Amino acid sequence: MKSLVQARWMTPILVAIIAIALDQASKRWIVATLGPEPMTKFIPLIGEDIRLAYSHNTGIAFSLFQGKSDILTIVALVIITGAIYLYITQLPNRRRLIQIAMGLILGGALGNVIDRIQLGYVVDFIQVGWFPIFNLADSAITVGAAILMLQYALDEIALRRVRQAMMSQ
Repeated sequence: MKSLVQARWMTPILVAIIAIALDQASKRWIVATLGPEPMTKFIPLIGEDIRLAYSHNTGIAFSLFQGKSDILTIVALVIITGAIYLYITQLPNRRRLIQIAMGLILGGALGNVIDRIQLGYVVDFIQVGWFPIFNLADSAITVGAAILMLQYALDEIALRRVRQAMMSQ
């Protein structure tokens, strides 16, 4: 039983640790390179449309709820707890892809929580055209959620095929 539980958590924990480490290291580098004042220096990556730009975010996605960092930290911790509960009780957590997705989601969420606790805001730095500035933690959450949705869609397609095969017999 113990080894089964360990097997279900080893990959998510390792992926989360890597996501947190990359996120925090990238944010430290950005602050050292483009700080201390946000939005004063930039590093173009592809023309002016994709660039690195040091920014503070006291809100959430799309700059909603600015200045509510304490409340957002609590909300993030509740969401993390909910994600862990779902992973344990609802998700097919023996599948490697689900484990990776969960690690990305947890690592990304914790990376931003670390910022909120230490700094009172989240460091964002990836600017793509008109889209709001984001960071590696945000990317990890997005990719993890996309993997979960893809896995769900693939499972649903497989289930429908099985049902069709059973009906045609």
